Amino acid sequence: MTTGLEKLKEFTTVVADTGDFESIAEFSPQDCTTNPTLILRAFKLTKYSQLVKDCVNKVKEGYKGDKESLVTECLDNIFVTFGKAILELLPKNGRVSTELDPRLSFDTEGSILRARKLIALYEKAGVPRDRVLIKIASTWEGIQAAKILETEGIHCNLTLLFSFGQAVACADAKVTLISPFVGRIRDWHLKFNNPDKIEDFEPSQDPGVISVASIYNYYKKFGIKTEIMGASFRNIGEITELVGCDLLTIAPRLLKELKQMKPELIVKKLDQEKAKEMDIEECEFDEKKFRWELCCNQMASEKLFEGIRHFKIDYLVLQGLIAELL
Repeated sequence: MTTGLEKLKEFTTVVADTGDFESIAEFSPQDCTTNPTLILRAFKLTKYSQLVKDCVNKVKEGYKGDKESLVTECLDNIFVTFGKAILELLPKNGRVSTELDPRLSFDTEGSILRARKLIALYEKAGVPRDRVLIKIASTWEGIQAAKILETEGIHCNLTLLFSFGQAVACADAKVTLISPFVGRIRDWHLKFNNPDKIEDFEPSQDPGVISVASIYNYYKKFGIKTEIMGASFRNIGEITELVGCDLLTIAPRLLKELKQMKPELIVKKLDQEKAKEMDIEECEFDEKKFRWELCCNQMASEKLFEGIRHFKIDYLVLQGLIAELL
């Protein structure tokens, strides 16, 4: 019997938003995306403790640097080890996203160097670079790093994307994929811009859904090749309103709900051909316009910087756990 999840896969590439191998195997996604928070959750599970310990022991054997650099080396290798293990559960053309240290979010050169290092580790482990997406925050510096990396065949996933200006700048940089955060946009509007005190938005009126739909229509109108992957979903309604989007990265609890849904409830809402007929004006964002648009968009600026801070906290916790193992 066809499920809602199987029906969704007819219109949209489904990505698992998790670092848990069992969930990936259960829902058979095309791709998988991770971040410091998801890796931290997996890291704390007993079933993965030996994988982590083996990786740490392998790295520290004969290592000549100081402890701080050793911790960083261990973390990079753990991310790649998890990434490689995840890829073994995906189709042969599946991809995994691996996130950079969030403290590099405003460091173009540092981001480029770290991305090259991660790709080198993947290739040393036998994973070709076309199966890896380097996740970088959608700051101006991050977008410029991705622009250079893409010319080297290092494909990038620009994350923590909350505004139209960020999306246009990513398109101009010809990045492979963007991840607009649907649920976090909704969260902000519920908290700061909800005079009627409603409990939630109707799915079609969800600000996060509207944001992703507008980016989708703009990209398809002008033939932009950058893929759009809706992310950070809070409920099934947000997902069903974005059926037809290039990709959707979905947490296991919502994948489970989709698996239990009737297939007739999944209807394509976004359409490439319809987008081409829309009256949309093409625009450009240089650095000055990008920064001004982000400054004037309170939601986007707050959520971007908040997201970087939260990923940094979880990254530092990971560093502490590695230091304890050493």
